Amino acid sequence: MLAAERKQQIKEIIIAKKSASVAALAEQFGVTGETIRRDLKALEKEGVLMRTHGGAFIQSGVENLIDIDLRKAVYINEKELIAKRCCNLVNNGDAIFLDNSTTCYHIAKALSDLNITVVTNNLMIMNLFAQSENIRLVSVGGEFSIKEQAFFGTIAQRALAEYYVDKAFISCRTVSINNGITESTDQWASIRHLMIERSDKQYLVVDHTKFGQTSFVRICDFDEITAVITDRPLDAKWHEALRSKGCSIIDDDRETSTPELLG
Repeated sequence: MLAAERKQQIKEIIIAKKSASVAALAEQFGVTGETIRRDLKALEKEGVLMRTHGGAFIQSGVENLIDIDLRKAVYINEKELIAKRCCNLVNNGDAIFLDNSTTCYHIAKALSDLNITVVTNNLMIMNLFAQSENIRLVSVGGEFSIKEQAFFGTIAQRALAEYYVDKAFISCRTVSINNGITESTDQWASIRHLMIERSDKQYLVVDHTKFGQTSFVRICDFDEITAVITDRPLDAKWHEALRSKGCSIIDDDRETSTPELLG
């Protein structure tokens, strides 16, 4: 197969599946990983995709659910900054929910020294706190997603419905002023919406790449969220729109001590 033909087929695969690993592509085309990485680098220069450690993905598509192995390797600095801002919102003794997102995994790491209760369906967080004496861990089972490394479905929702938490930290696929907070699949949207209802304070944790887009399933509107926490300052239209719905924005380090956000 000619290099140009292989590159075109890789492009079509990633557009269709939204993400792909170097290992899987190398096996499919019978070439080395280095050859695939060169192809992906060329496609990235064309603006087709974004490369990450071990593969590539695209951001577009309402049903775009990127494999967690690729997601956890991108925007690490941004997620760590969001996690730092979330630390100021959690107190010793709090009961919190952390969802299946990689951002919430970074929040968990940032909160690991506190004496808190953590409710989660995120296997990475469960493993992180499995030996922690100061974290009371409530892990939620159910059907397991290898792609997400998390639990979902009827059993998970029934278990979560038994709990109420002080603060829920949730992420999502995309956020839009007009269409609200949206997710790629209903299985994750349902769990997030449930915990929004079961919490006193609700924090949406999203990096700058998720703004101004809409995905397949609506989670909720901003009037159900206490604050949006992100890594970069948002422009005035976002502040105005969310303020009108009673939702705060934490996009710098000066706002996280506001009493109404702390609870």
